[in-house]
Amino acid sequence: MTTRILIADDQEDVRNGFRLILDSQPDMTVVGEAADGATAVELARTLRPDVVLADIRMPRLDGLEVTRVLAGPSVEHPIRVVVVTTFDLDDYVHTALRNGACGFLLKRSGPNLLIEGVRAAMAGDTLISPQLTVRLLRSLSAPQAVPQATTQAVPQTAPRPAAEPAAEDPLTAREREIALLVARGLTNAEVGAELFISPGTAKTHVANIQAKLAVRNRVGIAAWAWETGLANGT
Repeated sequence: MTTRILIADDQEDVRNGFRLILDSQPDMTVVGEAADGATAVELARTLRPDVVLADIRMPRLDGLEVTRVLAGPSVEHPIRVVVVTTFDLDDYVHTALRNGACGFLLKRSGPNLLIEGVRAAMAGDTLISPQLTVRLLRSLSAPQAVPQATTQAVPQTAPRPAAEPAAEDPLTAREREIALLVARGLTNAEVGAELFISPGTAKTHVANIQAKLAVRNRVGIAAWAWETGLANGT
């Protein structure tokens, strides 16, 4: 089946660029364009596209509100919305996801990630640009502040439970290298250049890593790398 896409962006050259990228895919077609948020909502309700690509800063209605109106928790028949923007503020990411976005992509991430973001949305997944994923995961893995000790000591009457043995690492040495690069936000082409392999080979390795870790996308690989300490060198 062909994925029907609506593009909402106030810049005509951006809309034209996205249309060229998406219409070049055999399983995608752009069915409409909107230069402001209110028009995007009207067209989405009329055309019922499979995916709406929404910029954040648009006239009349911004992309975050467009996302809430079309995909928010209270919407009876939600439409998949992927936010595609220049602005990588964490507040925007959190608000977009709370409002029901199926993805948050930076325009500078390139055409391949745009296509991947649409396909992820159709698969019921959420894709976030690797640059943002790295920063968000890094903030989650940062050590929490240690509370000050109270004046009354807590008696250590019970022995501490023994630490559970570490699970066996499911990845090969090469796959660990690639998982680390994915966690640092590199694309398949950049991974290939770093390791002197083709982008296609890098893509195959990434798919194998996803299967071994039972994760659905690069975000899951990055999360595993940070959770296991691979990404921060522990």
